[in-house]
Amino acid sequence: MAKASELSRRERQIMDAVFELGEATVNQVVEAIPDPPTPMAVRRMMHILEEKGHLKRRENGREVIYTPRESKEKAGRGAFQKVIETFFGGSLEQALAAHLHSRKDAVTEEERQRLITLIEQAKKEGR
Repeated sequence: MAKASELSRRERQIMDAVFELGEATVNQVVEAIPDPPTPMAVRRMMHILEEKGHLKRRENGREVIYTPRESKEKAGRGAFQKVIETFFGGSLEQALAAHLHSRKDAVTEEERQRLITLIEQAKKEGR
């Protein structure tokens, strides 16, 4: 499978739409992406994404439904790691600080406690 970072802008938009929807038909993707090309062009790009190993398909009558081959969680971790490397020099601390400073709402006590628990767990596991 090609890396997600090697996708074109349009392929990335299609994958984002399919991840967001969980599964999608060509027409649902056309409705979900900005300034979409024709449904035939989207169908072709989804077929290419299938050939690259990013999507899988199943038929439901005359309709083809596409789902991601990789879980949303795994893809999200990969994308997050790429953002940290690209924009924060690999520093989780800088990424978290930027996120906390840019939030419109305050971190709740519940969120703060979950973060502390995650940090303590990672410390115990040597990560």
